[in-house]
Amino acid sequence: MGMSVTISAATEQDAEQIFRLQYLCFQSEAALYGNYRIDPLVQTLGSVRQEVADDCVFVARLGEEVVGSVHGRVTDDGAASIGKLCVHPRLQGHGIGARLLRAAESVLAEERGAKRFRLHTGHRSENNLRLYRRVGYETVGTAQGADGVPMIVLEKPAEAYATTA
Repeated sequence: MGMSVTISAATEQDAEQIFRLQYLCFQSEAALYGNYRIDPLVQTLGSVRQEVADDCVFVARLGEEVVGSVHGRVTDDGAASIGKLCVHPRLQGHGIGARLLRAAESVLAEERGAKRFRLHTGHRSENNLRLYRRVGYETVGTAQGADGVPMIVLEKPAEAYATTA
């Protein structure tokens, strides 16, 4: 009998697995843009540890293995910035990303007072855009990442969480 994937808040002990998972998962994004300087690929283990300590980080586990993660924090304007959503390539397409998003949205709205959720993804990242739109995000603009990648900015109101949960 197979194991179930569980979603939980990340702990300090998860930081190294999150670090390695991000590096694996974001290779395809880097290849899509021909840019291997995107944030998840150049982030240090120390900064991942700091995010786990300070922000809202959730992981998906299959047994003891971290197979997915997402990061969120409430910004000065009351929006929750959600990012670095990733799922191990062998488990993509099974709803784990949507479950991670819902977990982060729940805590960011209910415990940290977020009024809306904001995320961004590269303009060529069709699978990401499809997921975000399916769970209620709408395009609100564009931006350029610090790495030069053109980004699409998406948002949804926090009260929409209840309808997609």
